[in-house]
Amino acid sequence: MYSAKVRENLPRVEERIAGALARAGRSDPVEIVAVTKTHPAEAVHAALAAGLRSIGENRVQELDAKVAEVGRDAADWHLIGHLQRNKVRRALALFDLIESIDSYRLAAELSGEAERQGREVEGLVEINVSGEPTKSGFSPEEALDAVAAVAALPRLHVRGLMTIGPLTDDRDTIRAAFVRMRRLYQDARAVPGFDARWLSMGMSGDFEVAVEEGSNLVRLGTALFGERLT
Repeated sequence: MYSAKVRENLPRVEERIAGALARAGRSDPVEIVAVTKTHPAEAVHAALAAGLRSIGENRVQELDAKVAEVGRDAADWHLIGHLQRNKVRRALALFDLIESIDSYRLAAELSGEAERQGREVEGLVEINVSGEPTKSGFSPEEALDAVAAVAALPRLHVRGLMTIGPLTDDRDTIRAAFVRMRRLYQDARAVPGFDARWLSMGMSGDFEVAVEEGSNLVRLGTALFGERLT
């Protein structure tokens, strides 16, 4: 089931990304993170078979089971949901990129646990660019100071920024948020220790606008696999 869905949907997604890049006058690549949360390991296998490498999960416990079945080295595993500090130790063994560093306390816990384990951790600083109270992340006003503070922590490498677009169908509102995020990303390039690799913004409902405004990492679930299971 999942293999057929991905084979059908991925070319359409890639065509839409190409169109967005052309409209923006961009030629750089955009990485797709296949979001498999609430889907079985079959969805991961289908994404990998289609040539996708990055897999996104929201919860440590759910990924733990999938890694056991699929294999730790079979994919680049991204944590895209809120990480509780009491699950940091396990998360470091499972994820290649923590996209959702949404507080200094979490960043400090990641850094400290990386020190204890003698490993490095890579992550993105999450910005609540829309200011919605239901979302995690630093405010745009504190974003650059937050990036500087997180980037100064040992063994924690900040590879970029992440945001979730506004929960609205108003494309102008969505675009304005992504424009603001792109400008923050550009400003963050001047912060010591900030490695500007990834601007992660855009999901199944708004990824074309995100790419038009500079995203190079999009998190796609429904666009690839259909509606999520509950």
